[in-house]
Amino acid sequence: MAKAIWNGVILAESDQGEIVEGNYYFPPESINQTYFKSSETHTTCSWKGVASYYTIEVNGQENKDAAWYYPDPKEKAKNIQGYVAFWRGVKVDK
Repeated sequence: MAKAIWNGVILAESDQGEIVEGNYYFPPESINQTYFKSSETHTTCSWKGVASYYTIEVNGQENKDAAWYYPDPKEKAKNIQGYVAFWRGVKVDK
């Protein structure tokens, strides 16, 4: 069971994720939405498409744009549509 942890809190937990380019993408239903705030940040991957971001907030501390997902990925990345990956200090135990 993979877990995403930051600031002592489990942000996501699943054994149904997808690994792409070394990142574990958690299914949307495995995310604890309590800690996620939508961000205005977007980036573009040449083969996955446009990524959207979440800022994580736990116990009054904020981790800006620490999670990302592809709401409408290109065809080759459809398997991670809506799935969430982490960085910026979020520990993912697989």
